[in-house]
Amino acid sequence: MTRAILQWPHPMLRTAAADVAAVDDSVRGLWDEMIAVMEAMPGVGLAAVQIGVPLRLAVVDASTARGQAVRMANPEVLHASVEFRDHEEASPCLPGVSSLVNRPRAVTVRFLNAEGVVEDRDFVGLWAVSVQHQIDHLAGRMYVDRLTRLKRDMLLRKAAKLRG
Repeated sequence: MTRAILQWPHPMLRTAAADVAAVDDSVRGLWDEMIAVMEAMPGVGLAAVQIGVPLRLAVVDASTARGQAVRMANPEVLHASVEFRDHEEASPCLPGVSSLVNRPRAVTVRFLNAEGVVEDRDFVGLWAVSVQHQIDHLAGRMYVDRLTRLKRDMLLRKAAKLRG
């Protein structure tokens, strides 16, 4: 059984998640559950807060073959490219809507990996977009917060109308 994805405007989606003290079997089990939810969407990333777990955990798999998920605890951007790109972003927390978001084309991210070891990894393209999107979720932000007020308000009204 997989957990349900929280829907906007659930308050947890606006709350910063807590750091993970250590990677243990419960964290690894949660990552497995998150990957199952991400694959069922289908999507290219998921933050733990999206399924109601207020911990700084994320999974990302932007591979074409799938099965390449990167498991991250306490991810933080160390370096972002000065080159930006627009990419269409969406979230299962706001179903039925999406928008172009301008983000750095590449990022270097530090996180605890599945072995509990600090890892620095470079992400480019869709991988970079997804990692930044998940880090935003862990800080209590959503992609709509990166839009102009007018565009954000229009998108949220459309999402509310779709919800019924």
